[in-house]
Amino acid sequence: MELASYSDSAVRLVNTEEPARGTDNLTSVEAVRALFGPNSQAARRATEADVTRFRSVRARLRAVFTAADGGEETRAVDLLNSLLLEFPVSPQISGHDFLDDAGRPRWHMHLADHPSNATAGYAATAAMGLAFHLTEYGVDRLGLCEAAPCRNAYLDTSTNRSRRYCSDRCATRANVAAYRARKRRETERSGDTGRSAESSHESTARADR
Repeated sequence: MELASYSDSAVRLVNTEEPARGTDNLTSVEAVRALFGPNSQAARRATEADVTRFRSVRARLRAVFTAADGGEETRAVDLLNSLLLEFPVSPQISGHDFLDDAGRPRWHMHLADHPSNATAGYAATAAMGLAFHLTEYGVDRLGLCEAAPCRNAYLDTSTNRSRRYCSDRCATRANVAAYRARKRRETERSGDTGRSAESSHESTARADR
């Protein structure tokens, strides 16, 4: 498994909730298991108790994204470090599921967890993946969608650090809203200009009389 997929785990968990909309999809053990993926053995360890534990980790991961998005670099790192300390992993070289054309393993880094419960395992790999992303690309590559009221988390992998939205859908929605706001301002300015011209004309007419 590539390290990027571990950081995606953090994003998936954070985005199970949209606080501004008041929605929360993490309400059952089935929702917890879905975060692991359909073929994950770790998902089978999940119990009802993990729903509450997952929500707690989710809040802490969102706090990392919130700090990063707000330019609080040191706070974002401190929050992530606290997760790494609480949920450690053991990096291992692995070749499973990746074979080259000759049938030989394609060796890669794998984050092996030794959890006491499903939450600990997921939190460990998600936090480590996010840490790899942060140290490789920078704190400013962790963001929250600017298309209100979305605020979903995302990882910016653009070449020019230009990403502002979690998806193309939110980007389109924000652009449409900005266009409509701009047209309203233009209409209001046109109206103000028209009223000013009319007022000036009336004043001139009174002066002529």
